Amino acid sequence: MTLHGLATRAMRGFDPEDAHRLAIGALKLGLGPLDGPDDPILACPVAGMTLPNPIGLAPGFDKDAEVHGPMLRAGFGFVECGTVTPRPQAGNPRPRLFRLSEDGAVINRMGFNNRGLEAFAGRLAHRRAGLVGANIGANKDSQDRIGDYVVGLRRLWGLASYFTINVSSPNTPGLRALQTRAALEDLLGRLAEARDVLPAEGRVPIFLKVAPDLQSGEVEAIVETCLTGGLSGIMVANTTVSRPALASRFAGEAGGLSGAPLAALAMRVLGEFAEVGAGRLALVGVGGVGTGAEAYARIRAGACAVQLYSALVFEGPGLVGAIKRDLAARLRADGFATLAAAVGAR
Repeated sequence: MTLHGLATRAMRGFDPEDAHRLAIGALKLGLGPLDGPDDPILACPVAGMTLPNPIGLAPGFDKDAEVHGPMLRAGFGFVECGTVTPRPQAGNPRPRLFRLSEDGAVINRMGFNNRGLEAFAGRLAHRRAGLVGANIGANKDSQDRIGDYVVGLRRLWGLASYFTINVSSPNTPGLRALQTRAALEDLLGRLAEARDVLPAEGRVPIFLKVAPDLQSGEVEAIVETCLTGGLSGIMVANTTVSRPALASRFAGEAGGLSGAPLAALAMRVLGEFAEVGAGRLALVGVGGVGTGAEAYARIRAGACAVQLYSALVFEGPGLVGAIKRDLAARLRADGFATLAAAVGAR
């Protein structure tokens, strides 16, 4: 077992949130792993960006844009920071993060805890090479939640490689209502108005992050609204409020469930978006990705790239390199010359 693998195992003895802060501290000290050059077969286009590999770090790990550099050096093809809100907020009371080891899962009810937009922007302003996205949200007590997204877009314009509009966290009351057609049209319309008067050189892809807990007809409405609103793609999907059979004693905790038990639901919803979208929007598969096989399955189902986070809790940062090697081998075994050729091949 590597040194980083041993550190990951040791971290499991700590409270999950304390372990997370220790990991962030270690990365800031330069103690993270260093991955080598990516296999050329893994390079892929996503919404006008060229990723060195399709494995991204999902938001939630680097909420305040503190360690995007170390995580890129650890082997991720892109890193998404956030969710960030205009004003700092403490989030929900602790305990609010639960490690379900028996299930390879995590439940969180963090509540967008972050240090706010100004601190976030200051760190992004000093980023170096690599693709770093900004996941933006609304303050819990905001009187104009749509306005919060506009503020985030304006403040981070020119600083992020792409934006993700997070309307799907289950831990901010009422936020998921912004996924309904009328509310989403209002949100994307106001974002488009703001974007149109911002400097053209800062124009980058904008994605919408959706929940996996969608009702009949909502996928079609979301796709058409995103197309009308000028978005580049959709992140499929956020944590779920549903509860499959779980073995952990924390199974009954409130919050969003992520990790291995989410994989089947996230895959099904991705397939629905791929069918309805028909290649008109870039799709990123999120939720339960923890192996090369799972990443490959999402790509063949229509995802241009994938993101992971929960699997790192159990496997450590060496997981990224393992997934990339497995994915490259699977692409070659099936006769694909490029990753893009495998997208939607199922």
